[in-house]
Amino acid sequence: MSNSKLPLAGLRIADFCWIGAGSYTTKVFGDLGADVIKIETATRLDSLRQAGPYKDGKPGVNRSGYFADRNTSKRGITVDMKHPKAVPLIRKLIAKSDIVANNFAAGVMEKFGLGPEDCAAIRPDIIYIAMSMQGSKGPQRDFRGTGSSIAALTGIQALSGLPDRIPAGTGTNYPDHLPNPCHAAFALLAALRHRRRTGRGQFIDFAQTEPMLSLMGPTFLDLTVNGRLQDRRGNDHPWAAPHGVYPCAGDDRWIAVTAMNDAQWAALVDAMGRPPWALEERWATMPSRYRDRKELDASIAAWTASQDAQALMLKLQANGVPAGAVQDARDVTRVDPQLAHRGHWVHLPHAEMGESLYNNLPFRFSGIEVKPQRPAPLLGEHTREILHDLLEIPDAEIDRLEAEQVLR
Repeated sequence: MSNSKLPLAGLRIADFCWIGAGSYTTKVFGDLGADVIKIETATRLDSLRQAGPYKDGKPGVNRSGYFADRNTSKRGITVDMKHPKAVPLIRKLIAKSDIVANNFAAGVMEKFGLGPEDCAAIRPDIIYIAMSMQGSKGPQRDFRGTGSSIAALTGIQALSGLPDRIPAGTGTNYPDHLPNPCHAAFALLAALRHRRRTGRGQFIDFAQTEPMLSLMGPTFLDLTVNGRLQDRRGNDHPWAAPHGVYPCAGDDRWIAVTAMNDAQWAALVDAMGRPPWALEERWATMPSRYRDRKELDASIAAWTASQDAQALMLKLQANGVPAGAVQDARDVTRVDPQLAHRGHWVHLPHAEMGESLYNNLPFRFSGIEVKPQRPAPLLGEHTREILHDLLEIPDAEIDRLEAEQVLR
């Protein structure tokens, strides 16, 4: 069980989430000490269990690094929800839970008799979060999709890439990793605070398109206030110059450098050793640099091309110039000085994969250390433990449920 001193120790979540945003939301609670019980079934696996990368390149339902990273600090049970005896079992678990979380399509939980009203009847102060793509009501409630669908629907996909090419996207399902799990976790914490003050639970109808839209306020304001429809602009910026990604020494090594004001440009010129070309009057102010940006970028690229990206990043940052080396997986896990300083990477002993690497939480507390408490569960790893110890079901009855294939 989790450390009793952690912020959310004593809280329990019945976790029906799968894939990305929902699983990441409940992972945060598990890492903070909550007892998160992930409910799965071998008859319809969480897609992330079948998504690489796999440990040692060997596929398996318990070998996905992607799944493992999104499900730290959880216990796992397998229950075939389509079996007649499954729902009564789940209702016992909900009666002992504080939160019920799912990110299924709208109406799926209701078909099992486990919608928000059903769960409130089991436990009146339950907090219930449903994270469908478009919410449980409205004309688009039946629309289904993943993070990539949400990115396309909300417009961030169309804004990502070069102006003369098709949208490139963000390189990953951005809504699944930042806006949706972060907003969902915040909503749940607010509901817990409300319950502590009033004794009342809540139903959080969480449409996953909305957090993504909330991060695009400037884009919509530019249209509604200025009548300007934004489009893809690659590494360009409306007024900053330089603002780009430049080559460094080595194979496919790059660094991002920008000057958001004239003071940062002066610091960059100093870091470059005050080359004669950079001291020309035409580069002195932002508007002229922006106007002749292609020539400026070429000059900076000629300077960066022979330098080590990591060393140059540290040099520029020390001079007050915003800069970041473009890093691959090896860089972020073994080289990045900030991630190392913050203890971002955590090694945990996984039952099948052995010692594995996990992301730590993206925040820290001053009074207590927080980090993943245990590796992701094997498929059904804690089924018997939870049924026996938490739900107080006798071993003989558990044996019968296994024989009848309820627990699979």
